[in-house]
Amino acid sequence: MAKPKPAPIQPHWWSKTLAGGVLGFSLAIALSGLFAWLGPGGIGAPDKVQFNMWLVPFIWMTVFSLVYLFRTGIRAWLWLGAANGLAFLALMLARRALEGG
Repeated sequence: MAKPKPAPIQPHWWSKTLAGGVLGFSLAIALSGLFAWLGPGGIGAPDKVQFNMWLVPFIWMTVFSLVYLFRTGIRAWLWLGAANGLAFLALMLARRALEGG
């Protein structure tokens, strides 16, 4: 009996990698900004800058590793693009609400 042929590597891995690198980073920045504004102590809390700095790579690498679960690179770009849009919209709204403007 012949062995089944292994599935070839999908050609989408380049676009998934770029989506995770670019959009994953911008999503991490937006989510870190949301935590900075909405987290304990607000934007002016002491030592929050250091925590936010370490929060960015944690979120970025999590998104970067999970991006390969998308079926295609286009889906990765679309879903992460939508997540970025929502995250930056939420950040903008949070800033306006907390700044009083």
